[in-house]
Amino acid sequence: MLKYLSIVLFVLFGFSYNSNAQFGFSHEIGVIAGPVAFQSDYGERYDTRTNAGNTGMGIGIIHYINFSYKAECNCYAPETYFNDHFKLRSELSYNKTKLEHFGEWVSPKKITLGADQLRAMKGNTAVTNVGMQLEYFPFSIRDFTATIGSLGPFVSLGGQFSYYNTEAYSTMGTLGTVATTFPKYLTPTDDRPHGFSTEGGTVWSVVSSVGTRYKLTPLQDLMIDLRFQYYFSDWVDGLKPNPTSYKENKANDWLVWLNVGYIYYLQ
Repeated sequence: MLKYLSIVLFVLFGFSYNSNAQFGFSHEIGVIAGPVAFQSDYGERYDTRTNAGNTGMGIGIIHYINFSYKAECNCYAPETYFNDHFKLRSELSYNKTKLEHFGEWVSPKKITLGADQLRAMKGNTAVTNVGMQLEYFPFSIRDFTATIGSLGPFVSLGGQFSYYNTEAYSTMGTLGTVATTFPKYLTPTDDRPHGFSTEGGTVWSVVSSVGTRYKLTPLQDLMIDLRFQYYFSDWVDGLKPNPTSYKENKANDWLVWLNVGYIYYLQ
């Protein structure tokens, strides 16, 4: 895991350094934090209790390349549409979520063994992400930078490389037996003996955000954004019922992250 992260971090920050050395673009750094809603195989799809219950927290550090300003001369870069409407964001973040089943099948009214097994099944996942996003500001970045109290809305799209570490367990005993495990999670999946797993792994994801900045001072911004992150794996939460046998479990894992941040402009 450290090998993969080291390579990606070297590429990210090496790119940032080279961009500064060759083109003189300015830089911004910041921190972000906020609640994460993890959408997984725990719980019932589209159930509001699942969406509200399987939540955690995320934190991160972010870096921006600001194409509109040149650090080498403390002046604006040549005015082009790209320079005045785009920033490149790199990020290292971490989130952790506790998981359990919600919805109709674990209702207190259900008194079957299967309902007891689902209620007893718990899990958690911790994910470390590193990656880049290209942010688009529909209004002028120069005008936003020059106006205290202004708003700078944006949308973004990018990709991330993640290392995840999952755990699945039951308060009824060890998972993997008919006495403790709901039948759909006993079926082998992807060369694994069961439809659950406690393991670590790596995965790529696509990330998209919508948000806005608030100009606090000439060198400081506040930010809020809502992120959607889709992983190209269904094992990030530690569960994957066999999709051939259980057609309802056809989507990979994904999350929604509402974060607030503080950004400082480097001179």
